[in-house]
Amino acid sequence: MRGRVDVALVGGGGAAMTLLLQLARHGPAGLSVIVIDPVDRLRDQPADRTWCYWHEGRSEVHEAVHRSWRQVLLVDRAGRRHVLDLDPLRYSMVRSQDLYRYLAPTAPRHLACAVDRVEDRPDGATVHTPLGRVEARYVFDSRPAAPSPPPRTALLQHFYGEVTRTAYDCFDPDLPTLMDFRTPTPAAGMSFGYLLPTDARTALVEYTEFSAAALTQDGYARAFGRYRHLVAPGGQPLHRERGSIPMTDAGYPRRVGRHVYRLGTSGGATRASTGYTFAAMLRQGEAVARALAAGLDPLPPRPYPRRHTFLDAVFLRALADGSLDGPAFFTRLFQRNPPARVLAFLDGRAGPVADLRVVASAPWPTMTRAALGDLRARAGDAAYRARGAAYRRR
Repeated sequence: MRGRVDVALVGGGGAAMTLLLQLARHGPAGLSVIVIDPVDRLRDQPADRTWCYWHEGRSEVHEAVHRSWRQVLLVDRAGRRHVLDLDPLRYSMVRSQDLYRYLAPTAPRHLACAVDRVEDRPDGATVHTPLGRVEARYVFDSRPAAPSPPPRTALLQHFYGEVTRTAYDCFDPDLPTLMDFRTPTPAAGMSFGYLLPTDARTALVEYTEFSAAALTQDGYARAFGRYRHLVAPGGQPLHRERGSIPMTDAGYPRRVGRHVYRLGTSGGATRASTGYTFAAMLRQGEAVARALAAGLDPLPPRPYPRRHTFLDAVFLRALADGSLDGPAFFTRLFQRNPPARVLAFLDGRAGPVADLRVVASAPWPTMTRAALGDLRARAGDAAYRARGAAYRRR
């Protein structure tokens, strides 16, 4: 195969799908697009993932929202229940099969294969595949990629979940559980349960852990089994999902060539302190679509303010070295601030004043030590790079 298109999307996951959505809404008319991925998700519509995010007003993906809630539940380590009113925000659940189904009528061309390499060229880019070459004006690559430079601190947010069905009314469909801390805490990191009910007998139940490495299959079975027994005894699985999300203080370049860009997690859309990604992908996708419509450079914007990048690095350092009690930290943030303020902060949309109010409610001694440690590490990195540059000039 050999063809010429305006936009080639390498990888067909959530980042590509949200960009397709925004191109349809805000992009230029007549734009030619191709998706290159071994799986044609818009045709097969697999139930391969679930995305959640909070928003104000009507959801940007309203047609694909499976459930939406005004309140969420936080359960602290002692089992105390804290009902959080999110007004004016809503918390929405988007299932992959619903988003794929919504986008299917406007599906672009699809090339079902892996990609060997992407070559940046003066007038565009070439995607080399086993089926031939695709010439594109712009390439947006959302395949997993290593951060650059390497991280000083790196954890994984890894999880195992099941859509569980019970034989009796077990769940409150109007109250999902955002965090349930009645789960074992790793030596360095944290864990929590997560529950999204779709009706009184059906819910997505998930065990999530922030730690240095994922669990074995038996490890997930034990950890998830204990939590499911706690919230849905006797439940039967209808669907399973498992995955991991990098949480790192390293950066991800959004541009890797004059005409080649990165999207999604590999383009920095994942919030390092929480793993949330979906809202940032929507923001980046809209900015790219509008830039293309205006004839501008479609570089995806920085997904989070620079000050949040530093705050995330401090949080990760304190969590990774075991000095921060993660469950107590998040419980404290929600107890001392309006929930909408905390969620806007976690999404990178709060202003500097609101950020200061949230940061002021954190445990200062622990976070100050972590901040000083991060600054010393940054200074050491800078000195190391300077010595390397001087050596290369000899």
